[in-house]
Amino acid sequence: MQMKRGPEYREFVTLMALMISITALSIDMMLPALPEIGRDLRVDHANDVQLVVTVLLFGMGIGQLLFGPFADSFGRKPVILTGFVIFIIGCLLSIFSTRFEFMVVGRLIQGIGTGGPRTAIIALVRDQYGGRAMARIMSAIMAVFIIVPAVAPALGQLVLLVFGWKAIFGVLVLQGVVVLTWFGIRQPETLSRNNRIPFSFVRILSGVAKVCKNRISMGYTLAAGFISGALMSYLSSAQQIFQEVYGLGKEFPVYMAALSLFVGGASFVNSRIVMRLGMRVLSDRAILSFIFLMSIYLIIIYQMDGRSPLWLMMAFFAPSFFCMGILFGNLNALAMDPLKHMAGIGAAIIGSLSNFIASFLGTTVGRCYDGSTLPLTSGFVILGILTAIAMRWADNA
Repeated sequence: MQMKRGPEYREFVTLMALMISITALSIDMMLPALPEIGRDLRVDHANDVQLVVTVLLFGMGIGQLLFGPFADSFGRKPVILTGFVIFIIGCLLSIFSTRFEFMVVGRLIQGIGTGGPRTAIIALVRDQYGGRAMARIMSAIMAVFIIVPAVAPALGQLVLLVFGWKAIFGVLVLQGVVVLTWFGIRQPETLSRNNRIPFSFVRILSGVAKVCKNRISMGYTLAAGFISGALMSYLSSAQQIFQEVYGLGKEFPVYMAALSLFVGGASFVNSRIVMRLGMRVLSDRAILSFIFLMSIYLIIIYQMDGRSPLWLMMAFFAPSFFCMGILFGNLNALAMDPLKHMAGIGAAIIGSLSNFIASFLGTTVGRCYDGSTLPLTSGFVILGILTAIAMRWADNA
């Protein structure tokens, strides 16, 4: 039986980019709305509202761990469609939440739902394209990650001003429905029944054990989790820092966009020079530079009671975020390198473990916010050092 013809290149890339961008939108569009969500849902402690951001990443870790093996057993399309249905349910629960606890549960469900598309989309692309064709498509899709985090806070701010915070979830529901329908109609299944692997929890546990026993994979997974925890710490407290410490009000998405472009720009630069310098060399230089920059800034702001001028913070944060961007892609690739024989489930496990670590650390550091940038900067230094230690431990395998 001949496989149904799927969308052409441009439509395919647009569809995949729209699908994979939903995670970034789900996090960054929420940031301007956090104070209003806290007030409307009567959150006692301002730092608790950060859970709206961090719990989504934890849910995505659960989703990746489950949906990765599901995609190999039941096909890419059912997993992606199921993921979006779960995501939409989580959004609706958040919209109709009258208590903060329900909001957190809704965000957890959204995170679990995003784990399906996040895991299966890469496998779906790999099923249809190889070599340079796959690289071309993935480069086009990843370009979205440079744009979306830069514009999402401003988009969230606009929706918030005009319609209120519940409308932000409405935008996410609309995107989910559009993508669900578009994907369901236009994209055929790419994994034939002959190539499917029977689902087994034993296989998942075996995969976790193999990753944990492989020092290189485990070391770089820990490193990816630590540096992602640094970024999540920033995302969870960015609204408070920009609006409360620096009094930027509705202008803060502009500064967030600038820092996001440094992360995205680093990914572009890394793709250009990694073949010449190598992942390990670039990662070593990036983490040492990150630790150095944040340590100097920590010493400076300690003398200023944690409140440096905004220009000074941006001057240190911008190159530090560039270093993070170099690290993100390289650390995951280094963790995957010894697992070529189990690439599908290996990617799901590594993504899941690093997300669990990042969500826990991001929540921990974010909740230490005290009206200054000292907790965040201290967290950056500590997590940077932990990243370097994990990398060195992996390299000495």
